[in-house]
Amino acid sequence: MKTTKFAHYLTKFFTVHLPSTNGYTPMTIDSYRYAFTMFLTFMEEQKVSANEVEISDLTHENVLKYLDWLQSQRENSISTRNHRQAVINSFVKYLMYEFPDYLSEFQAILNIPIKKAPQKEISYLKTDAVKFLFDQVDINSKSGIRDYAILTILYTTGIRVSELIQIKNKDISLGQPSTLLVHGKGQKSRFVPLTKQAVNVINRYIDSHGLTNDNHLNDWLFKNHLKEQFKRQGINYIIKKYVDMARSKKPELIPKDFSPHNMRNTVAMELVDSGVDLIYIRDLLGHVSVKTTEVYIKADTARKREAIEAASKEIVPKEEAQWEQNSNLKDWLKNFNKGLGNK
Repeated sequence: MKTTKFAHYLTKFFTVHLPSTNGYTPMTIDSYRYAFTMFLTFMEEQKVSANEVEISDLTHENVLKYLDWLQSQRENSISTRNHRQAVINSFVKYLMYEFPDYLSEFQAILNIPIKKAPQKEISYLKTDAVKFLFDQVDINSKSGIRDYAILTILYTTGIRVSELIQIKNKDISLGQPSTLLVHGKGQKSRFVPLTKQAVNVINRYIDSHGLTNDNHLNDWLFKNHLKEQFKRQGINYIIKKYVDMARSKKPELIPKDFSPHNMRNTVAMELVDSGVDLIYIRDLLGHVSVKTTEVYIKADTARKREAIEAASKEIVPKEEAQWEQNSNLKDWLKNFNKGLGNK
C-alpha cells in the first residue's frame, strides 16, 4: 500500500519532532495521538479513509468542521475542543516548512480563534469534608493503608495524579527536612515538602508493604493489584470509590463534580486561606506561570465578597435603579454622567 504524504509526515511528527525536537513526555504525546485518532475518525465520517488522508485535506473548512463535530457529535467540552485544536495547530506549524505551497491554507487554520469557555467555579473540599472523606478508608487493611497514603500525599502536597504515579521509593526522603521529588510536566522536577502527618502515614505504608529494603528503591511507590505501576484511571477509581462512599452518607459535604483535581484545588484554597504567598503556591503546584495560580486568589476574593454581601443585606437599604423609574432607557443613558463632568 502506498504511503500518503500525510501519513509520512504525521509519523515523523510523532516519532521525531514531538519527543526529540520538542522534548515532550510520553503522556503528552499520548494526548496528541488521541487527538489525531479523533481527526482521522472525523475524516472517515467525511468518506475519506484514514489511509487516504492527504495534506490537501488539512484545510480551514475541514478543521472548522472537525472542531464543531467534536462538540456536537462527540460531546467534547470547550476545553477539550481547544486542546485538540492546539494539537492540529502544532502539526500545521510543523508542516509549514515542508509545504510552503500550502502556506495560505495553513495560516487560515492557525487564524481560527480559540473558543472561549465560561469560567467554572472552583470545586474543592472544606476541612470537615476532607476529614470525612479520609474516614471512609479502612486503614487496618493492607490496601486501605495504601489508599490512605495515596489520599494523604495528594491532599498534603497538591501534586497531580499523573505525578503521583511516577513516584519511586527513592524519590521519598523521610529525614529532616522531609521531601518528595516530583517529576512534573515538561520533564521538570521539583522538591515538595512533606508534613509530619504525611511522613507518619508514608512510614506506616512502607512498613506494611515491606518497602524498607534498599532493593526496592527503584520500585514504584504505589502499585496496583497486579504489582504494576498505577495508571491514572486506577488512582481515579480509588478516589471515586471513597468519594461515592462519603457522598452517600453526607451529600451536602462532597460536591457532585468532585474529581482528583479537586483535591489539588483543596490544597491551593487552604494555602490561600492561610495567607501563603502566591509564588510559593505556584512552585508547590508546579505551575509554569503565576497567572495559572491567580485563579485561586480570584476564587478566594469572590468567596469573601459573597460573604460580605450576604452579611450586609440587612444593614444596607435597597437602592432602586433610577432607570427602573424611567420608561425611556435611551434618555436615561443619554443624560447619565452629564452632571458629573461639571462638578
